[in-house]
Amino acid sequence: MPDAAPASRRVSIRGHPRRIALVLAGGGAAALLILLPLAAVFYYALRDGWAAYIGSLADPVTRHAIGLTLLAAAIAVPVNTVFGLAAAWAVAKFEFRGRRLLISLIELPLSISPIVIGVAYLFVFGMQGLLGPWLAGHGIRLVFSIPAIVIVTTIVTTPFVFREVLPLMQSQGTHEEQTALTLGAGGWQTFLRVTLPNIKWALIYGVSLATARSLGEFGSVAIVSGAVRGETNTMTLQIQLLFDDRVQTGAFAVASILTVLALATLLLKTWVEHREARRLRN
Repeated sequence: MPDAAPASRRVSIRGHPRRIALVLAGGGAAALLILLPLAAVFYYALRDGWAAYIGSLADPVTRHAIGLTLLAAAIAVPVNTVFGLAAAWAVAKFEFRGRRLLISLIELPLSISPIVIGVAYLFVFGMQGLLGPWLAGHGIRLVFSIPAIVIVTTIVTTPFVFREVLPLMQSQGTHEEQTALTLGAGGWQTFLRVTLPNIKWALIYGVSLATARSLGEFGSVAIVSGAVRGETNTMTLQIQLLFDDRVQTGAFAVASILTVLALATLLLKTWVEHREARRLRN
């Protein structure tokens, strides 16, 4: 989390023309590169009127894509929240061989392209992959299906909760947990009443990042889903297909939903940062 600088260390831009120019340049660049594209999404989504906008979202294929995206996020985010907490707890509170290797493995999805993750998934679970023939022989389908979308979404969002929670756990040490255990608290009680309250803002921050990534994932999902309309299409894939079909209003309508979800995540992130900064000041 960003440090809250004391008032004595903050530098005012008043009376400094160069600093004012830099602030204006930064604000202009943000408006040009971020706000203008966001405004364009809603403009093109609504330019044919509300009836066309609602009609585009009411299309059965689009509704299925929205539902599938939310389903993948609803599974991937809780799984990675539990996993991230457990892994961060193990790394921060205990000494064991392979700690650095474990951290590297968890953070691996941040270092490689999502497309590579999708291709690697196919080489393991596809029909020509290592486990593909065995899975097919037992009637298990893990490619070009909803489970494939959920699995790769879970993989690419694995590091986010872990990365946000781990530094805070490490900085807090184990003193409070050891005190609670000495006073008779069990392991689960110690985690719920001591550890979790101390990391709640980092946890919320990590969950918001994981949610945003899961909703907007494209590369790995495009590889493993097959992009079958009405079956394995997520919102990002539906946007691409609608653009390919030159259905611009429909594509921007779906994009507007993703934009609203992203803005909601951004507001949550900003609120968490504000609460954490105020806590550090106090």
